[in-house]
Amino acid sequence: MHGHHVRTHAPPPRHASAAAVAVRVAGRSSALRRYVCRRRRLRHWPPPAHLRSLVQEKTKKLGFPASIKRRLGTLFHLNLNRTPASTFSSREKQTQVTCSAELGSLCGSMATTDDGGSWLLYLSLAAKCGGDHPHRLAGFLAVCAAACVVTCLLHWCFPGGPAWGRWWWTSRRRFGGTVIPGPRGLPVIGSMWLMTGLAHRKLAAAAERLRARRLMAFSLGETRVVVAAHPDVARELLSSPAFADRPVKESAYGLLFHRAIGFAPHGAYWRALRRVASTHLFSPWQVAASGPQRAVIAAQMVAALSSSASAAGREDVAVRKVLRRASLHNVMWSVFGRRYDLELDPAKESPETRELGGLVDEGYDLLGQLNWSDHLPWLARFDLQGTRARCARLVPRVNRFVGAIIDEHRARYPGPAVVDFTDVLLSLQGNDRLADSDMIAVLWEMVFRGTDTVAVLIEWVLARLVLHPDVQGRVHDELDRVVGRGRAVTESDSASLAYLHAVIKEVLRLHPPGPLLSWARLATSDVHVDGFLIPAGTTAMVNMWAITHDPAVWADPAAFRPDRFLAGGSSSEFSVMGSDLRLAPFGSGRRSCPGKSLAMATVAFWLATLLHEFELLPATDPARGVDLSEVLRLSCEMAAPLAVTVRPRRAV
Repeated sequence: MHGHHVRTHAPPPRHASAAAVAVRVAGRSSALRRYVCRRRRLRHWPPPAHLRSLVQEKTKKLGFPASIKRRLGTLFHLNLNRTPASTFSSREKQTQVTCSAELGSLCGSMATTDDGGSWLLYLSLAAKCGGDHPHRLAGFLAVCAAACVVTCLLHWCFPGGPAWGRWWWTSRRRFGGTVIPGPRGLPVIGSMWLMTGLAHRKLAAAAERLRARRLMAFSLGETRVVVAAHPDVARELLSSPAFADRPVKESAYGLLFHRAIGFAPHGAYWRALRRVASTHLFSPWQVAASGPQRAVIAAQMVAALSSSASAAGREDVAVRKVLRRASLHNVMWSVFGRRYDLELDPAKESPETRELGGLVDEGYDLLGQLNWSDHLPWLARFDLQGTRARCARLVPRVNRFVGAIIDEHRARYPGPAVVDFTDVLLSLQGNDRLADSDMIAVLWEMVFRGTDTVAVLIEWVLARLVLHPDVQGRVHDELDRVVGRGRAVTESDSASLAYLHAVIKEVLRLHPPGPLLSWARLATSDVHVDGFLIPAGTTAMVNMWAITHDPAVWADPAAFRPDRFLAGGSSSEFSVMGSDLRLAPFGSGRRSCPGKSLAMATVAFWLATLLHEFELLPATDPARGVDLSEVLRLSCEMAAPLAVTVRPRRAV
């Protein structure tokens, strides 16, 4: 303790800039900056002697008021005012300690040894708020608010928006590299509007405007996102092991999908699930073995459309409900072993089918919406969109429905043979054996993912054929040549229907059901793509719609021309299974859709059956004409359900 008399000084003028004071004290000393940053974490760590001398020399030379000297002295363990420490009031000591703690908390995410400006913020705030007057607390809060605003603006000014700016300002010296072009959006929220409505079209327009078709960065709140719209970059991104995971949205987590194939993290558990599904549900021999059930459902579709068309006063047929119920029945047969008749009358429909259809529709709506809480975590506690509440109501219903089916299968297991995918899961042994909760998640996802894509794609194909009767006529001619009108189509005929396959591929090009490949990827480590550094934790997307509508990739991309896939006389030369990223609607790499072969076999066979039986004509009601407008939910669907007039082509 010093025995000198206590000197009092008036507080510094209010117009004095504390930041300027800090600059004058510290000059350009990197050692001083490092000390300030370290002291933020260790309040009582003693400063080196040369730093104490530096501060003492500069404060003496510049002649600061006593109040500022006292605050700097507290920070650097100096008695610049020659004031005995014992004479500081307890209130002053408490104010200094409280201020230091608040500053440490406030600046924790901003002051690092690599941030050359944060030490100024620390010293200036310390100089402003260490006093014992109420107006200084207001000043402290004002400076804090100003610092937050300035920080948000600095982050927002960076290409790609605030999430990319935050990463760049904290990691630029460690990583360096070229900046990925992209829209800045708005402070805090970034470019959230790009993912509303027809997101694939908005992203394509933004990439075109910024000349960032190959790779574009943007921010969804606090989420860094990149989107590729070029085949080469898409291949590089999808084939990289760094993108083997998916970002799990709150709705996906709430709906149990984090324990299923779609969203489970890459690892032993995910590989086991993928292996089981590929072997027992999606393998070539299993796809062929399930052909008879698809034939039964195809016959039910023909009967339902014929019945609907012949009903009194109902010449126009809405095909969407028929296609969705057929897809749902097909999945229920494969996954649960349930077989139902296809009924369009709700009074005659199976209660189990009706209940599961409602569960699937609610799940689609939840997964398809943009949940702001996924990208602005501080909104999660409020659940503004009701996502958490809706998931909490839906999941118990899913558990009861799927759990009851599992219990039925377990009661008769072991049966004479494995007949469905539920039996397969119950038969797993050892490390592959699943808990009931995981089994429910896997089965629920199989039903969920298998119902939508087939129905959506067939509806788009039928709409295009109604608009292009010449193309429909060529399909009819091919069916008459390969199958004839004396028998029904079989799946073995599919390999000979080259033009029909070309039509399907052209519709996949114009209307990919998942224009952004449905679910994005997550970078698990820092990786370079197309010469740009993509840091770990970044969400990556592929805009397949932009690729399939790029005139540099496809000649005359807006035209409906199935013949483009008939080079050499066969559409089989162009694969849509992921090997050619010019058209990969089912994705590519580790996370590609495991059921793509089954989906394509189902679509081709059902389309061949419908077109063999019927000629499709425009609806008689002009208000129900074919409208190619889109709506993007989980898949990209027709905004207006397709209505057609069906005319039989042969006796059933």
